[in-house]
This record gives sequence, structure tokens and C-alpha cells, in this order.
Amino acid sequence: MRRPVIGIIGNSHLINDEYPAFAAGEMNAQAVAEVANALPLIVPPDPNMVCLDALMATCDGFLFTGARPNVHPEEYGEDETEAHGTFDRARDRVALPLIRACVARGQPIFGVCRGFQEVNVAMGGTLHPEIRDLPGRDNHRMPPDGTLEEKFALRHPVTFSEDGPFAQILGQSQMMTNTLHGQGINAPGPRVVIDGHAPDGTPEAIYIADAPGFTLSVQWHPEWNAAEDPVSRPLFEAFGAACRAWSVGALRKAG
Repeated sequence: MRRPVIGIIGNSHLINDEYPAFAAGEMNAQAVAEVANALPLIVPPDPNMVCLDALMATCDGFLFTGARPNVHPEEYGEDETEAHGTFDRARDRVALPLIRACVARGQPIFGVCRGFQEVNVAMGGTLHPEIRDLPGRDNHRMPPDGTLEEKFALRHPVTFSEDGPFAQILGQSQMMTNTLHGQGINAPGPRVVIDGHAPDGTPEAIYIADAPGFTLSVQWHPEWNAAEDPVSRPLFEAFGAACRAWSVGALRKAG
């Protein structure tokens, strides 16, 4: 059987501070290949290089990854401030319309960290520029020092709705996750369902109400240790299964 193709939304980088490149984290590709059992394909985050119709015809699903730049607040009707950090306007112009198109047609999407925030913004929601500045909230940012293992270590529980899709996939309503983000959901979009929270109330897991396809997104980084982690593995397996189902349906229509 043909392996589904999962587009991984890339990010813009400068190699040696001078050579422009598009890239995606190796652990994202590993999670897609080894756990979702799909073919990872890096998508250039530049609307001048991407035709959405052709991209959606090539890929069976899309992974919207984390990234250091944030979604520009203009996308949710707010002014830019220093607290909003850096931006990647080209990625905004690829990811946001792609999310809306996939949700509308039922093509599977999985949002991670910035991707989680992109899904909320694409569906009409807003973001807090800095979660740790809100009263009663914890610092969810990546620790500034330590090894990768220490930075991606499990740091807090997430509690899911008992009858929601996350609890169904994971088999329980609370799990430990890592946390490496500064921004987070302020107001959810009209169809965005918050299905999991951190102990301080920060939204951590969402899906789109009444969507015809897979639309789960998480604020943490499940790509870390995805093959072994009891949260990450079933999420990527479920995403891969949804992409295979989409691929089979697409082949039947083509035939």
C-alpha cells in the first residue's frame, strides 16, 4: 500500500548567518516517517513557491511545526509590539490559508506549538504574546540552559476532557508533557474546542468542531521521543491513520 505523504511546513533559516535555507527539524521528519508511517515532505514556507491546490493534491496531510518566529498579530487584528517577538510573514501566508482549506475539505492536519497557534488564528482566534506575564500563569518557555533532553523533559500535566478525542486516543484524561512556548491562546476561534489545559489554565490541546477530518493540535512538542513517549506515539499514529484514510479515498476518486 502506498505510504501517505505528509507535508511538514518548513521554516526560513540562514546557514552561517548568510545562506538562506528552508528547513524542518529532523525529529519532526522522524516522527512522521517512523511513527505516522508516512513519507515526510518539507514544504517551502513561501507563498511565491507554493500553489495550495497543487500542494494539497500532492500531500495527504500536513504537520504544522513549532518555530521561533511567531504568527504576526495583524493576522488576528492586533498591533505589533515588542512582546510579540520575531515573525515569519511568508510562513503566515502559506500556513493560515492552508489550514482553512484543509479543515474545509477534511484533509488531516496536526498542529504543534506554533502550529497549534496557527490553527487557532486561522480559525478566527487570538493569541497572548507572553503567557508568563499573565497573572497566575507559569513560565512555559524552553529552559535557556541544559541538554536537549533537559529542555524537552516532561514538565507539567495536561488534563483532557474525559469524553474528548484526546482522551479517546490516549486512553486516559491526564498525561505529562514538555513545554517550550512563550505565546498561547487568548480567545479561541469560534469553532476551536479547547480539549486540554495545563494546571495554570493555559490551553494545551484543541480540535475544530464539526470538521470532517483530523484537526488535533497541541501546544507542546510531541515530536520529541515520539516513538517511545506514551502521549506522542498514539497522537502520531492517529494522525498517520487519518492520512492513510485520506490517501485511500483520494486514490479511489482518481480511479
